Amino acid sequence: MDTTGLIASAPAAVFTKLMLFSFIVALILCSIGFKELVWFMSVGYGFAVMGIGILLLVYGITVKANAFTMICCGLLIIYGFRLGYYLYRRESRNANYRKTLASTGSDKKAPIFVSVFMWLYCGAMYVAQTSALSYRLTNGDKLNWSVIAGALVMALGVAGEALADKQKSAAKEINPHRFCDSGLYKIVRCPNYFSEILVWTGVLISGIGAVSGKQWIIVAIGYVLIFIVMVNGAQRLEKRQEKNYGKDPEYIAYSDKTPILFPLIPLYHLIKVEREKK
Repeated sequence: MDTTGLIASAPAAVFTKLMLFSFIVALILCSIGFKELVWFMSVGYGFAVMGIGILLLVYGITVKANAFTMICCGLLIIYGFRLGYYLYRRESRNANYRKTLASTGSDKKAPIFVSVFMWLYCGAMYVAQTSALSYRLTNGDKLNWSVIAGALVMALGVAGEALADKQKSAAKEINPHRFCDSGLYKIVRCPNYFSEILVWTGVLISGIGAVSGKQWIIVAIGYVLIFIVMVNGAQRLEKRQEKNYGKDPEYIAYSDKTPILFPLIPLYHLIKVEREKK
């Protein structure tokens, strides 16, 4: 990528070009969703974030961004690659997961106009999610407390999600028909979704002091959209678990006493759950 023209332009023009490049990268890497619609928001999501992270890292090197901004870009790459690869392996090789998709109808071929809409929508959303770092790089990157704090929160989220996925996979190998309530799952029932929220909260924090005025609109839209996606993901997971384990006394005790998404916050259910009175 030739960034000479970008550097010579005004910040607004630089941002517009960087956003356009990010959008193109996101579209290319999440186009895997044309194979299966759900992949726009899963496998394609991870690889699109990774690709945008690489683009921002390359641009950051060109403009000599500070070390913590570069770390944030690097964390996007790690987060995106690990998530995309993990989901690809799970969704293409796991027979139980394929059965779950079939039972919910998620494996059905979508009409082309639906796929194109999802493709464009997801590409735009992923660009908005990463826009805080794009603004930081184009507005004149300066080291401040927010980018340090943002990098730390992102790192915590990346590590938390990787650990949660590893712990759940290990638990399912021991007993594939039981819910996971070990490790991080003792603290919160959806530690992977919570960790993803942490990643994007870190990106949001990194923009403080670099993003200004109406620029926050794009940043806020990206954050709100991914927050909704995570909450919706937790809801869908809870529905499946209620269907599979809703009559298991151990699961009932676990789900009624363990926060579903946010540790230490007594929010136990995101759907209406009816328990039989003894």
